[in-house]
Amino acid sequence: MDDVYNALAERLVRTAAAASNFHFKHIVGLAGTPGSGKSTLAFEVARRVNTLWPQKSFLLDSSVEPPDVALVLPMDGFHLYRHQLDAMEDPEEAYARRGAPWTFDPELLLRCLRTLRNEGSVYAPSFDHGVGDPVEDDIFVNFQHKVVIVEGNYLLLEEGSWKEISYLFDDKWFIEVDIDKAMQRVLKRHISTGKPPDIAKWRIEYNDRPNAELINKSKTNADLVIKSIDFSS
Repeated sequence: MDDVYNALAERLVRTAAAASNFHFKHIVGLAGTPGSGKSTLAFEVARRVNTLWPQKSFLLDSSVEPPDVALVLPMDGFHLYRHQLDAMEDPEEAYARRGAPWTFDPELLLRCLRTLRNEGSVYAPSFDHGVGDPVEDDIFVNFQHKVVIVEGNYLLLEEGSWKEISYLFDDKWFIEVDIDKAMQRVLKRHISTGKPPDIAKWRIEYNDRPNAELINKSKTNADLVIKSIDFSS
């Protein structure tokens, strides 16, 4: 995937580094199914943008550190809290389906991105997988960040607040992978975190695959579709 990462980084730097506005932000929405490689792609592209930026930017000055110009903002931080799942009509179903669109807070993500777009900086939540809850104000997107890659499953959906979120992106990317291959990756991930194989397989069929099928329908809303390569091959 190195050639893909490099090409995407070049694409972003050409646009963002040419901007004359010091407060300019180029915000990318990167969507894809669980197991598609979104996080890897986002962080690899951001790292390459940071490497290329000093060579290309017209905005460099003493206040801008090259490693800080690109940042990844994962959608994981916008999961609903466990206490919010507990308060639902069927908490057991809510936990079983955690990761479905209705177990996130898209309104909070929308407010966060609007603040970033309008004010140039924002505090955003991360997600503590050990605790199983978001961590408020853990990610600071500041004025130095010129490229922000928002990565998450549902960023290109055309329903409710998700549709409004998609309007805020300068670029909409979708990483495409065979759904069976993606589910194999997710199965390995579940097992690596301690789930028994039978529970992991049940979760794939009950939650992850239905979510992936929904996410794949949003591919048509992307400006750019990126083919995922099997990293193990």
